[in-house]
Amino acid sequence: MSAPHLSFTENEDANRLLATDPLALLIGMLLDQQFPMERAFLAPYLLGERLGSIDAARIAAMPEEELIEAFRGPPALHRFPGSMAKRTQALCRHLLEIVGDSAAELWTTAADGDELMARLRALPGFGEAKARIFIKVLGERLQAAPQGWERHAADWPSIADVETYDDVAVLRDQKRAMKQKRG
Repeated sequence: MSAPHLSFTENEDANRLLATDPLALLIGMLLDQQFPMERAFLAPYLLGERLGSIDAARIAAMPEEELIEAFRGPPALHRFPGSMAKRTQALCRHLLEIVGDSAAELWTTAADGDELMARLRALPGFGEAKARIFIKVLGERLQAAPQGWERHAADWPSIADVETYDDVAVLRDQKRAMKQKRG
C-alpha cells in the first residue's frame, strides 16, 4: 500500500506533512475559512518551520502573544492571524484534554462515523460543514475513517475532492459558481 498523499498546496513538503501529521491536517482544516484554501493548508508547514515542529502540547502551553507573532509571519498564516492563532491554541488544548498527544486518536478510536462526527463537532472552530468535509478527507483521501463515515461525509465540492494541486483551481471555480447560483 502506498503512503497517503494530499495535494492541497504547491509545496510537496507541506502536502506530505498534511498526509502524515494528523495535527497539521486538523490545523489546516481549521484555518480553511475566509482565506485561500491552499494557503490555509500550507500554514501548518510554515508554523512548524517557525516553531521547530507541530506539537499540540507546545502550542497549547505557548504564551498567546508568541503564537500570534508566529501567525503574523511574514507571511501571515491567515487573514486574521490573531484570532486564528487563538483558535489554533484552543484546538490544541481541547485535543490534549480528549485524546492526549495523538491527534489521530480522534478518529482511530471512534467507534463509528456517528462518534467521529460528534468528536469533530466538539472541536473549537469546527462546525457541521467543516466536520463533514474533514470526514470525507479522512475517508476518501486517507482511508482512515471508521465504519459508517460515508453517512456524514460532505456531499458538495470541497477540499476532500482535490486529487492533484490543479484541482484546487477547479474547486475554487465550482465554489464561485455555486455562490453565484445561490445569488
